[in-house]
Amino acid sequence: MGEEAKIFTLSEVSEHNQAHDCWIVINAKVYNVTKFLEDHPGGDEVLLSSTGKDATDDFEDVGHSESAREMMEQYYVGEIDPTTIPKKTKYTPPKQPHYNQDKTSEFIIKILQFLVPIAILGLAVGIRIYTKSG
Repeated sequence: MGEEAKIFTLSEVSEHNQAHDCWIVINAKVYNVTKFLEDHPGGDEVLLSSTGKDATDDFEDVGHSESAREMMEQYYVGEIDPTTIPKKTKYTPPKQPHYNQDKTSEFIIKILQFLVPIAILGLAVGIRIYTKSG
């Protein structure tokens, strides 16, 4: 790697997504893993599914050995232009209205403001009917 590294865009790397021509991006480096597909312990599908994107997280999640990392050097073909890799978006949960316990008491007060006068009216009508019949 003494010479100037070739810079690839993600679009260029994405074109190499077949079993006969397979390139992947790991840690901003581009690797032509076509010859390694048959020997990959996880199977060729794993590598083929990692084409066309930054596969760094996929690679790191598996926990590859030091010898696997050293083996990658023989497949190195260049660097990725980092501006062509989409930025990872951090998940932000949707904004939910803040639960306000005071709302509950406001609701109860409104119900009572409606029900108490009706109860008083009902009581008054009941007393009136009871006293009239007696």
